[in-house]
Amino acid sequence: MSMALIDTLAQNWPKLIDGVGTTLALTGLGALIAAMAAPPLALLRAQGSALAQAPLRIYISFIRGTPILAQLFLVFYGSGQFRVELQSLGLWGFFRDPFNCAVLVFAINSCAYQTEILRGGIQAVAPGEIEAGRAIGMSRLTVLRRIVFPHAYRIAWPALGNEIILLMKASALASVVTVFDLMGRTRQIFSRSFDFSIYFWAAVLYLAMTISFVLLWRLAERRLSRHMTGHTPQGVQ
Repeated sequence: MSMALIDTLAQNWPKLIDGVGTTLALTGLGALIAAMAAPPLALLRAQGSALAQAPLRIYISFIRGTPILAQLFLVFYGSGQFRVELQSLGLWGFFRDPFNCAVLVFAINSCAYQTEILRGGIQAVAPGEIEAGRAIGMSRLTVLRRIVFPHAYRIAWPALGNEIILLMKASALASVVTVFDLMGRTRQIFSRSFDFSIYFWAAVLYLAMTISFVLLWRLAERRLSRHMTGHTPQGVQ
């Protein structure tokens, strides 16, 4: 490793670490909000009537069919077209902050994907297990809480992990709406130094975050599957 690379890191690591913190906050908040909204939506997608599912299908199709960059522009720049209305509702303070807009977009985007992933998990739960729960007197809510969702999450766990990794990588787009995440800090440093090696360190930090997340997610997966004798869980890729 050349001294130039080391010097670049030594001079700029505080800003890069600050950017890492912002990237983790964007990803974590977006994924967490999506994870709270996804279960009822996934249940509706799996078991709801066609009429009840229609608005949800439109939302999911729109989000999955459009670039997240376009969604960022729509929320951040588009909200400015409704400044008066948002001010009257007391919401302009939220929408004028690029970090808030980015978290909102990432949450909406991830929710669409998590909903579809979890829907697949719900539909993969063995009908016999549900019937067994009902046979011993469990209510519908108890069946969902004790049988359906635990099994659905175990089935969907690797795919959910991959979705969060994709969200972490996509968070780099927040820099185009002036959020100083890792990529935003990297672009800022490059604009002042014209030292292209700063992008190498940004890539290393993204890789470190991804590997760390994969290891933690696999550990959680093993704990979720420890009751399954002879089962070797397949972690996120």
